Amino acid sequence: MKRAVQFVLGLAFAGLFVWLILRDLDREALARALRNPDWRWLALGLVFWTCGYSVRVLRWRAMLAVANPALGFWRCAVPFLASIAANNVLPFRLGDVLRCLAFSRWLAVDAGTVTATVLAERLLDLLTVLIALGLAVLMVAPREGAPGLLGVGATVLVALALLALGLLLVPGALRPLARVAEAGVRRASPAAADRLAGFSGPLIDTLVLLSRGRKMAGLIAASALVWTCEGAVYWSVAMAIPAMTAPVAAWLALPVGTLATLLPSTPGYIGTFDYFAIRAAEAGGNSTTAATAFAVLVHAYFYIPATILGRISLLVWRLQRGRE
Repeated sequence: MKRAVQFVLGLAFAGLFVWLILRDLDREALARALRNPDWRWLALGLVFWTCGYSVRVLRWRAMLAVANPALGFWRCAVPFLASIAANNVLPFRLGDVLRCLAFSRWLAVDAGTVTATVLAERLLDLLTVLIALGLAVLMVAPREGAPGLLGVGATVLVALALLALGLLLVPGALRPLARVAEAGVRRASPAAADRLAGFSGPLIDTLVLLSRGRKMAGLIAASALVWTCEGAVYWSVAMAIPAMTAPVAAWLALPVGTLATLLPSTPGYIGTFDYFAIRAAEAGGNSTTAATAFAVLVHAYFYIPATILGRISLLVWRLQRGRE
């Protein structure tokens, strides 16, 4: 029942945002904006996309190396791309579940450690996106004003993200916070407290292992490179569309659109991502038509290649598993 409610809620959110996008959209103007893009910029965007996903795989491999130093790039790329493709076509982020539970034998790493690395990956991404959001507001200075679009100032966003990154560098400081949270939850529900402990314990243990030496600093640097490459994809797509008179707004659309994917939605984040990416591009000084064309192309860039490569990865995994 809970899953059914989540699915219906996601469909409702997606439908709402698609309606908000289409209700006043000039479809003929959109077709003109999408006509004759600069293919050189689109090709460059594909290069940045490839670099960004390659660094993502390398970052995950560095985490898994704590448990299995012999893992190679392609051994990690198969489950990573397969999970992205599954998230694009299945509800409830089942791709993440697939990566955590189904590829343990493939990676020769226990499922608990794989799950902890995926959680750490998500945390690193979230914190990096918050920093990107603050920096983008400072850089783009939207004509509508940052507080009106985001609700908080850029300095606050960057400060919060840097504080959290500091905790990642010294993750042992999270243990007292986890114990306090667990004690508070236990008063209301012992079962929920046990689940929280089962979640936070392995995560913090893995973060402590990853923080030793220079590993966490390297992971943070890799995260910055990942999101710089993804921002460059947005910027390349914006440069490819002649109607985008303020392509720098792409750097604001990156964190705003990404954070919007946390909302309930359909697989592939149809509607939610697009609506907020459009609003961010508009706030940066572009017309609604240009912003919509930009959001459609960016969404296609991150959906189509990952889904195709992910399905190929799933096929490789199944064939290889059948031989083992």
